Amino acid sequence: MTRAGTGYVRAMEHYTIATVAEKSPDFRRVLWTGEHTQLVIMTIPPGGEIGEEVHDGIDQILTFVSGTGEARVAGEKKEVAQGDLVVVPAGTKHNFVNTGPNPLVLYTVYGPPEHADQAVHRTKEEAEAAEAAGADEPPTA
Repeated sequence: MTRAGTGYVRAMEHYTIATVAEKSPDFRRVLWTGEHTQLVIMTIPPGGEIGEEVHDGIDQILTFVSGTGEARVAGEKKEVAQGDLVVVPAGTKHNFVNTGPNPLVLYTVYGPPEHADQAVHRTKEEAEAAEAAGADEPPTA
């Protein structure tokens, strides 16, 4: 399968996703980017958060691997833990906060992609700086 606009071919990707996510200390790491979706793993430190945001035109599905937190989506709050999944429709204000003593580890699928292919942001501050500098733009088809 050739990814539009990239000129390279990608074979099937396989992840033992919970293990891969648990081993990553990075705030955000893009594992795979396709033409229509993107797979990202995240680790939110105790007391940390993703930060309130809205993705116009991008749906997001988050699955929690370990830790405990609070999902804040469209003015509603729900506790989240291992095995939980939260859907955030495009254009919906959301934030995810780590409320526990351990890292909140998750993987998320964006449709279409939201971040630069293969981006790694070790901290939230690094991620915000990359976004502000325009260095975290998804590939264009």
